[in-house]
Amino acid sequence: MDWEQDYKHKFVTPEEALKIVKAGDYVSFAYGTEPLSLGLALLDRGAEVGNVRVTVPAPGRDFAWYDRGWEDVFHVEVAHVLPIVQQMMSEKRCDFIVGALTWTHQPGVRRAPDVILTQLSPPDEHGYCSLGASLWNRKQAIKEAKVVIAEINTGLIRTYGDNFIHCSEIDYFVEHVPTGRAPGGTDMLGRKTAGPGEREKMIAANISSLVREGDCFEIGVGGTAEWVIRLGAFEGKNDLGVHSENLPPGIVDLVRKGVVTGERKNIHKGKVVSTACGGSSKEDMDFINMNPVFELYGSEYVLDPRVISTNDNVLAINSALAIDLTGQIAAESIGNRMVSSTGGQLAFAIGASLSKGGRNVTALVSTAQGGTRSRIVPALDPGTVVTVPRTLADYVVTEYGIAHLKGKTQRERAEELIAIAHPDFRAELKKEAQKLLYP
Repeated sequence: MDWEQDYKHKFVTPEEALKIVKAGDYVSFAYGTEPLSLGLALLDRGAEVGNVRVTVPAPGRDFAWYDRGWEDVFHVEVAHVLPIVQQMMSEKRCDFIVGALTWTHQPGVRRAPDVILTQLSPPDEHGYCSLGASLWNRKQAIKEAKVVIAEINTGLIRTYGDNFIHCSEIDYFVEHVPTGRAPGGTDMLGRKTAGPGEREKMIAANISSLVREGDCFEIGVGGTAEWVIRLGAFEGKNDLGVHSENLPPGIVDLVRKGVVTGERKNIHKGKVVSTACGGSSKEDMDFINMNPVFELYGSEYVLDPRVISTNDNVLAINSALAIDLTGQIAAESIGNRMVSSTGGQLAFAIGASLSKGGRNVTALVSTAQGGTRSRIVPALDPGTVVTVPRTLADYVVTEYGIAHLKGKTQRERAEELIAIAHPDFRAELKKEAQKLLYP
C-alpha cells in the first residue's frame, strides 16, 4: 500500500478514534493549539469511561475539564500556567509539569502517553505533513506515544527546518473542525493581550541602547519583553540575527526592512531560527509560509544552551514578575500562586552567559497592582519560584533605567536596582537593603 492509500485508509471520525481511550489511560495534547474536534471527542469519551489523565501543555481552548466537578473524570496536567487554568491552579485542581521544555527530548524521563492528539497539515506530494507554526517538542512526542491521532488542518503553514513528519507515523486522521462548543483563547497561548503604555515605550528605548550591530537576539513570549520589537528597540540596527523560542509580532517587519539578516551568525547563517512562530497576523504568517529564511526546529535543539551559545553576541530579552535586591529573577509565581511558567528563559540566560559577547536582559515595569507594589523587592515572597538565579542576572531594565548586575557585589547590585525602581519605593528599598544586605 502506498502512502496515499494508507493516508486515506486511516481517516475515521473523532469519536471512532477516541474509542481507543480507556479508564486509566494517559492522553496528551501536543504543544500548540489543541485540535478542536479531538478535544470535544475526548471530552465525551472521558465522561463515558472516567479516570483519564490528560496533559495540555499550553492551554488555549476552554474545555469543560477545567471546570469544577470534572476532577473524577479528568486528572489535568499543564506545562504553562495560562489564563484559562490560573483559577484551576489556585484551587489545586490540576498539576503542573516543572521544566517541561527542558528535558522532554530525553527518553524515559517521563511516561510516554498512551494517546497523543495533535494538528497536522495535509501531506505534500511525498507524504510529509507539516506541524504548522508551532513545533516545540511535538515531533519527539509523536514518535514516543503509543497511539497518534492527528486532526488535519488545511490552514497550517509549512516552514523549512525540521518541521515535518511522514503520514506513515500517524495511526489515525480526522477532519478539522474550525468552530464548535469550546471557544479558543485570545491568541495561540490563550493570553489576554493589551497594547503597550508609556512605561513599555520607555523600557523599549532603554533596551534599544543595549542592542549592538550584529547581535543575535531572543525575545521571550508574553509580558513587557514581547513589545520591544513593535516599539522600535531594533530600528536603525544592522545585520541582526534571530535564534529564539518563539517569534513575537514584529520579526517579519525587521526581516522585510533588512534589519534582520543573520549574516553574522555562526550557525544557520542568514536564517531566522525558532521553535514556534505563532501569534502574528495572517499577512506575516503568509510571509513565513515556505520562506527559506525561516527555519523551525524542535525545542530540544533551539533551547539547548550549548546551541544558543554557538552564536556570538547573543542578546536574550525576557520578562519578569519580580526581582529581589540580590538579583534573583521570578517569572513564574508570586509566593505560591503560579501565574506563568519559565519556557526557555533559563536556557537563554545560560546560553547568553556562555556566548562570546552575550548579554541577558530582564525587562519589567517598576510596579504592579496599580502602582501599589514594587516589582523590585528586598526579598521575594516565601514560596516564590526563582526562574533565573542571581548568578545569571545581567541587565535589568525598567522605565527608569538600566541596572547592570553582572560582576557586582550585593551592595552594588542593590544600589543599581534601587536606582531603577519606582521613586515612591526607593527610600523603603534602601532601608531594607541596609538591614538585609549591607555589612
